Amino acid sequence: MKYLRLIWSAMFRRKTRTIFTLLSVLAAFLLFGLLDSVRSAFANAASSIAGVDRLVTVSKISFTLSLPKSLLSGIEALPGVAKVTYANWFGGIYQDPKNFFANEAVADNFFDLYPEWQLSPAERTAFRNTRTGAVVGEGLAKKFNWKLGDKIPLQATIFPQKGGANAWTFDLVGIFRATNPKLKAEESVLFFNWDYFDEARAFGNGTVGWYITQVSDRKLAQQVASAVDALSTNSDHETKTQTEQAFNAAFVSQYGDIGLIVGSIMGAVFFTLILLTGNTMAQAVRERIPELAVLKTIGFSNQSVLGLLLAESVLLVLLGGAIGLVLSGLVVDAVRAAVGTAVPMTRVGASIWLRGLGLMVLIGLIVGALPARRGMRLRIVDALAGR
Repeated sequence: MKYLRLIWSAMFRRKTRTIFTLLSVLAAFLLFGLLDSVRSAFANAASSIAGVDRLVTVSKISFTLSLPKSLLSGIEALPGVAKVTYANWFGGIYQDPKNFFANEAVADNFFDLYPEWQLSPAERTAFRNTRTGAVVGEGLAKKFNWKLGDKIPLQATIFPQKGGANAWTFDLVGIFRATNPKLKAEESVLFFNWDYFDEARAFGNGTVGWYITQVSDRKLAQQVASAVDALSTNSDHETKTQTEQAFNAAFVSQYGDIGLIVGSIMGAVFFTLILLTGNTMAQAVRERIPELAVLKTIGFSNQSVLGLLLAESVLLVLLGGAIGLVLSGLVVDAVRAAVGTAVPMTRVGASIWLRGLGLMVLIGLIVGALPARRGMRLRIVDALAGR
């Protein structure tokens, strides 16, 4: 620590070059924080279901496969189950593919399991009693200027109606609001009556996409999940019961191997960072050869010079990397508030910081190794003579 001022002065000897290098390191670790947040969410999504009160049951083979509606009564009869509902992805388009938003066919008791979504009793009743009824989030209603009583046409991309028609029209009977401001992103969904959907669709009648089960006691979550899956053991529709977070992660992961994608991107970013920062350190040492010779002349050992240069390299990466991780934490919190659980992300917590700090030290040592070795092996006579 007594040499910190010396290291700091040497690092900022060329302020412009150092600042641009710090910005490069900052950008790399900002990206690392964001991507590792996503990777961690996928890695941890299915690790445990203890302590949750809502479980999602999907096909064990693939969540894109449907389940028979006959499972409903079996799940409802299980000990520890408080409420059960079901839903089916629809995938309709409103006017233009650019207007994409989630839309699902749901049971009439669907909103009973989501108290965080505020829907008036009159609107709940209207949804149950209106065959073509639909409920949308307040954010979505504001985006398209919808109001109660409007008719909302959706173009089917998966489920045509009997007779081949792709046009579905729904009557807007309710607008729900998220009680928690951090869940405002969940208001960008349209739900409509599953009974109407099942009667009118051309295929898949009598099946649902997934079940949502609310347990009476969070301590029973694991027990209930196992019991639900046991109902269809050795059948042609075996199930997998998981948390809502795991379900959302599985939904997003259909677009590719998230771990491989994140790893590939970060590998390319850090390889480029090593080259860039290594070049900065090599130039810095080359410019200071006479100064290093003076340090050795006044008593600094080879090991001391080696330590000073490695410390400078590590400090450079630590400074930029720490700022990048702080910024990534702010961005992740903002994204989580904006999109909710649509894009699984964990907060930039201790585990991500530990991985980040480990990478900072490792990269600092790698990029500083060759320049520091050159400084350590420097001969005073050759350096002062300009050789």
